[in-house]
Amino acid sequence: MNHPHGTPAGGTTHRAAGADDSSPPALVYVIEDDPAVAKLVLSTLQEFGFACEAFGSGAAVLRRLQVEKPDLCIIDLGLPDMDGLDLMRRITAAGNAGVLILTGRGHPADRVMGLELGGDDYVTKPFESRELVARVRSILRRRALASGQAPGQRRYASFNGWRIDCAANVLRAPDGTEHLLGTAETQVLRCFVERPHQILTREQLMGARDLLPTDRSIDVRISRLRKKIEADPHAPAIIKTVYGAGYLFAANVTWE
Repeated sequence: MNHPHGTPAGGTTHRAAGADDSSPPALVYVIEDDPAVAKLVLSTLQEFGFACEAFGSGAAVLRRLQVEKPDLCIIDLGLPDMDGLDLMRRITAAGNAGVLILTGRGHPADRVMGLELGGDDYVTKPFESRELVARVRSILRRRALASGQAPGQRRYASFNGWRIDCAANVLRAPDGTEHLLGTAETQVLRCFVERPHQILTREQLMGARDLLPTDRSIDVRISRLRKKIEADPHAPAIIKTVYGAGYLFAANVTWE
C-alpha cells in the first residue's frame, strides 16, 4: 500500500541499515520548509531507526553544520531563504554528507542539475515512504563502501571538554581522568550525544515503549551521569530536566 508524502507504513520500529546495537544510527538532516512534509519525513525516518533533525531554512542547517556533520541531508530545492541547489553545493563543500534531493520540481532539467552538482539521488513529491527509506539506505551504503566505513559507526563524541568512546564505554574528563561506564549509562549518554539540544522522553532514553510511570530506572542512570559530568549535580547545566516532557542535553557535540 502506498503512503503519500512518506506516511509511516505501520507502527513497527526498524533498525536503520548499517546500524547495530553497538553503534549510533546514521544521522539525517531534513531541510524542508513545509512543516507537514517535514513532520512526515521525520516520522518515517525515525520509524526505521534513523536519528534525524529538521530545518526550515538553509541558514538554519548551515549554522548546525558548524556544530555537527550528518551522514545524509535530504534537501527541498524550494527553500524560503536560498536556492536549494546552492545550499546543496555548500553542504557538499562543508563535509562528506550524502545528499538526497526531495522536491516538488519534477522537471528533468532540475533533476539533471541536482545530480550534476553532487546530489546522490532525487525523489519528487508526493513520495512513498518505503521508497524514500530505500533510497536513503542505498545512498548510505554506497558512500560507506566508498569510504570503507559503515554508516552510523561514529565512535568518539566530545562535549564541553569531555570525550566518550561509545565502543569501549569509556568517558574521559577534561583533566584526562577516565571513567568506565556501565552499559546502561553508556546507552543513555550515547542517546544524548546523538541528539543534543532536543527534548528526549524517558521512553526514548530507555529504548523502550510504554514505560510504566513507576519505572525509575532512567532517573537512576541520569543521576549517575550527572554525578560524573556536572559541576553541580543538583543544579545540572548539561543534562537538564524538562518537567512533564523528559530531558535535554544542553551541550554542543562533535564526532570523530
